Amino acid sequence: MLQELVIHDFAIIDQLAISFEEGMTVLSGETGAGKSIIIDAVGLLAGGRGSQDFIRTGAKKATLEGLFTMTPNGTTAAVLDQFGIEHDEQTVLLQRDLAVNGHNVCRVNGHLVNTTTLKHIGETLVDIHGQNEHQELMYPDRHLGLLDEFAHQKLTTAKAAYAETYAAYRKTQRALKKKQQNEQEWAQRLDMLKFQTNEIDAAQLQADEESKLVEERAKLMNFQKINQALQASHTILAGEDGNALDQIAVAMNQMQEIAELDPEFKRIADSLQTGYYTLQDSSIDISREVSNLEWDEARLDEIEQRLETINNLEHKYGDSIAEILAYGEKIGAELAAMQATEANASELEQQFTQLEQQLRTNGQTLTQLRQKAAKQLEKAVHQQLKALYMEKTVFKVEFLPNEQEQFMASGMDKVEFYIQPNPGEKLRPLTKIASGGELSRLMLALKTIFSESQGVTSIIFDEVDTGVSGRVAQAIANKISEIGQHSQVLCITHLPQVAAMSDHQYQIQKQVKQNRTETSVQKVTGKQRIAELARMLAGTEVTELTLEHAEELVALAETAKQSRRH
Repeated sequence: MLQELVIHDFAIIDQLAISFEEGMTVLSGETGAGKSIIIDAVGLLAGGRGSQDFIRTGAKKATLEGLFTMTPNGTTAAVLDQFGIEHDEQTVLLQRDLAVNGHNVCRVNGHLVNTTTLKHIGETLVDIHGQNEHQELMYPDRHLGLLDEFAHQKLTTAKAAYAETYAAYRKTQRALKKKQQNEQEWAQRLDMLKFQTNEIDAAQLQADEESKLVEERAKLMNFQKINQALQASHTILAGEDGNALDQIAVAMNQMQEIAELDPEFKRIADSLQTGYYTLQDSSIDISREVSNLEWDEARLDEIEQRLETINNLEHKYGDSIAEILAYGEKIGAELAAMQATEANASELEQQFTQLEQQLRTNGQTLTQLRQKAAKQLEKAVHQQLKALYMEKTVFKVEFLPNEQEQFMASGMDKVEFYIQPNPGEKLRPLTKIASGGELSRLMLALKTIFSESQGVTSIIFDEVDTGVSGRVAQAIANKISEIGQHSQVLCITHLPQVAAMSDHQYQIQKQVKQNRTETSVQKVTGKQRIAELARMLAGTEVTELTLEHAEELVALAETAKQSRRH
């Protein structure tokens, strides 16, 4: 339920903080005082469409905050878990900022979210119904969802089985359709993949092969230069006459003879000794390289051809051997899948036929359960309508023909609500013949049924009682109060009968301060509440008789609520 609502710079509201409680709460006040603005704020917190027009004139942004309590391990908690939003088991905080520059910032428990995520979470917390938007009732394609909502627990297993089979059916159907509609493209793609995989496989590429080949080619192409350098270096270091090593050896021996006479002589002798052995090792290495050096023109041609093969493959499949190999793996997997599909084409068709039969069976099972639930919903609605003075109205859940047994994600059923408002008339689609008052009462009947079975957290009625009076108004008041026994109900109304049935009442007033219009909210109890009800009864002039009538309304409402509790 909605526990706290804080509003800043929203429409004509400067700042406002309201605490709400369980049961039925009424917001009353003069037309234009700002009652619907408060509901608009809750709607935006629940993910409704925002606009810069909501920002109070002169303000840079409008800020909304709503603290909701939620059922532990309920639907809201599951949705929060789905989006990875941390939460405790009791509350969830929704925040939304609308800025004049168009920025729209939404947070859930401090986590930044987009409006789509906010809406997914908000719709598990708040259910808003306005006087001109009877939502699901006005859209036949949503009637099936209402039926499923009523029979939720009874349909869970059957819907899950149908959904699983439907997913497999559609996947197989797409595979067959793709193959059948693109036979030529399929064959061309298959041939191309075979050629490419064969070409890459035949090359037998190694991951670091190209760099090694380039290095080896460089040595072969510079054979003469390398040979001359090695020979000259070897002659200088270890030639037969006056080579550098022998001369360094003489110098090293001379210095060693005087090394003990001075630390500096000792350091020079050690350096000469180190240099001598290092050059001796280098001489051996050069000698080995000279011995191993061999000109192989055939090998150079072989390397050139191999590098040309690699370059050609790189032009086709990637900029490096690693990319070529990765591409080869990718097309290899695609080729294997296509070959499997081609080899098992008849098996795929057989699988599709089996899935179609299974889907039909699952769909028929789901239809039977829905038809049974439809009878129960009709009976429940009729019971509710009697209390709303529509006892002669016939309500029927009509299953529309599906002659081609069309499979849909929701099943095989097309459902629409039909009514017969008066005896002797034909049953007709609800959306075509129901009046505004009838739609309001039907919606209340359905909400009463759903609130009893599912306990929606907060249900908001924005002047759904417009256009009714007398005993119908009292019946609507009783029904909204009844819904408030199972869910928190916030209700905007101009009817004193409805307001009298509330558990809590807030008076919304509009005032002008320093040439600025502001909205304020005050909880009314006792004599203040009687005075507000009297205003709703009489308008501008409140008399003693009006006050007595208001007191009588409250007394009758308390009696009705007490009798219901017992």
